[in-house]
Amino acid sequence: MALRPLAPRSRKGGSTGAPAWLVTFADLATLMLTFFILLLSFAEMDVEKYRAMAQSMAVAFGTANVMADDIGGSPLTLIESDTVSLPEPPDSPREEAEFIDDRGASPELTTIPEGIVELSRRLIGELEEEVADESLSVNYDQQQVVIRFSEQATFNSGEAKIKAEMLPIIDRVVGVVAGCMGDVIVAGYTDDVPITSSRFRSNWDLSAARAVSVVHELVLNRKIPAERVIAAGRAETQPLVPNNSAANRALNRRVEISIREPECDDSVPTRDLPVEILP
Repeated sequence: MALRPLAPRSRKGGSTGAPAWLVTFADLATLMLTFFILLLSFAEMDVEKYRAMAQSMAVAFGTANVMADDIGGSPLTLIESDTVSLPEPPDSPREEAEFIDDRGASPELTTIPEGIVELSRRLIGELEEEVADESLSVNYDQQQVVIRFSEQATFNSGEAKIKAEMLPIIDRVVGVVAGCMGDVIVAGYTDDVPITSSRFRSNWDLSAARAVSVVHELVLNRKIPAERVIAAGRAETQPLVPNNSAANRALNRRVEISIREPECDDSVPTRDLPVEILP
C-alpha cells in the first residue's frame, strides 16, 4: 500500500505581515522625529557660547577643536590628539572667546597719616555726646581733620554770636586741638538765600563774622597760638548738598574747624578708628 505525502498545514488567519500597531507606532515616531528636527532648525543657537565651551573642553581633555563657521545647527567636533595643546587662535577677533572678570580690581587701601588718626580719635572721645546728638560731626581725609558745627546748635538765625551753651563745647575742642600741631582754618558757610539784615550786607559778611566769632574763642585763652589760626567767610560757595529744600539749606549753614596735617603723639592704627571719611 503506497503512502501519500502529507500536505503542509496552513496557518490560521492567513496573515504573514507585521502587526497593525507596529505600523502606527512607526508613523508616530517618524512624525515626532520630523517635529524635533524642525524645532532644531528654527532654534537660534548661541554660537559664541558653544565655541567657548568647546575650547574649554578641548583644553581639559587634551584635544584640538574644529569649529564650524556656519550659524545654526552646525556641529562642533572634537578631534583627538596625541599631545595636549592649546587651541589655535581664531582668525577673526569676533570668534575669540572672552572671559570677563566681573569682580573688578581690588581697591587700594587708603593710608591715613598717624597724626590725623590720633587727633580724630581724641576728638571723638571728647565729643562723643555732641556727635551722637548731631550738634557737630568729626570727619577726616588724608590731609586734615574737620570739626563741623551746625548752625542750629551754634548760632541763632541771622546772627554771628555763639550760643552760650556751645561755649563749653568749643573750650573742649580747644583743649584737644591745642595738644597737636597744624594750621587751623575756621570757615563759615551759609545757604543761597540772600540775607536781609541791617548789620550784614550779604551772606559773605555773615559767614565771615561767624568764623571770626569761633576764632575769637580758639585764641582767647592762648592755648592755640594766633599765628596758627585763619578765619574765612565762604558764604554759599561750597554747599554740602544742593540748596533745593529747607532741610538741605539747614545742612549748608555751618561753621567748620579744619586742622591741616596735624602731628600728635600716641597714634593708633587706622582700622581702630570709626570716623567718617570725607568724599
